[in-house]
Amino acid sequence: MIIKPFPASDDADPVGDRLAGLRLPIIHPTADAVLDAELRQRLHRAELPDHALGRLETLLLQLARIQNPTPFPFDLLAFDSPQLVVFAADHGVADEGVSLFPQSATRQRIGQLLKGSSATNTLADLHGFDLTVVDAGVATHLQPPAHHKARVPLQLRKIGYATRNIVLSPAMSMAQAVSALHAGMDVVHHLPGNVIALGDVGVGSTSCAALLLSRLCGVPLADACGRGSGLDDAQLQHKLEKLFAAASRHRKATAPLDVLAAMGGFEIAMMAGAMLQAAAERRVVLVDGFVAGAAALVARGLAPAVTDYLVFTHRSAEPGHRLLLIHLQAQPLLDMELRVGQGMGALLAWPLLQTAQRLLEH
Repeated sequence: MIIKPFPASDDADPVGDRLAGLRLPIIHPTADAVLDAELRQRLHRAELPDHALGRLETLLLQLARIQNPTPFPFDLLAFDSPQLVVFAADHGVADEGVSLFPQSATRQRIGQLLKGSSATNTLADLHGFDLTVVDAGVATHLQPPAHHKARVPLQLRKIGYATRNIVLSPAMSMAQAVSALHAGMDVVHHLPGNVIALGDVGVGSTSCAALLLSRLCGVPLADACGRGSGLDDAQLQHKLEKLFAAASRHRKATAPLDVLAAMGGFEIAMMAGAMLQAAAERRVVLVDGFVAGAAALVARGLAPAVTDYLVFTHRSAEPGHRLLLIHLQAQPLLDMELRVGQGMGALLAWPLLQTAQRLLEH
């Protein structure tokens, strides 16, 4: 796998000059009619009728395009050192009571990940993923556990101690948004392998995801907003009222970077940057749930070709996630009605990618 240098070279997209110093890596679209024809002929030689594999054939084509073998030695394709990165951050909007959990729950979940005691750790071990946790903007100071207790590395990339309360002010400054995007790019650039799964942890994150979906895709906020961690009807109505207030305050923010700074989160920004860098390096990108999907919206707004590299692994129980996938014209691999982030959906879908890759190799 060829890794492009970071930061992007001088011939990078000049949009960076217009967006507060943001430097976007070069991402090449993967469309290749010749490769598609070769792969379909290969499947035909395997005595499979046209479209016999259904959506698995779509996945086969996407994986082949991303890895782009020339002159199509499919037997040399292979996944290498798959990585799972969980970006963690807190959100000031949690002060408005939009979640059942206090911000301290973010730190508790991070502690479980670092000690190797979460369900995510179990699945990462099962499927051979190296797991990294990134402090993008947790509200408290984090310190890597003592060596004998730590099973998972922690990267300290904190942009701030949680975003500001978006009901009262922008979540972050433009400089912070750009710094978070660049940090996400840098995290990916220094990880090995050609597959990266992206997950998140942070109380209040679905509120930000709903706002990003509504503003960037024109989805009514009432349809984008869901129950998150399990709100009852009264709590859901309260959450929606707070999100309407935030949307009204930031009604002038319409461009992707402006929307991210006004109503996003540090972990969403870093995931968007991670997607951009991974696509520039022709890695397969496994997108987890609703919050990671919101990061994909931002990444696509900055560099549309990034979507060629994104595999949407599942559809969560959040109603906004279904609408987000429809807007992206993306078919998720699974629908398990999950209400957990941390890359769980990506890890559950991994055997489907392994199956597709094995069919490519043989």
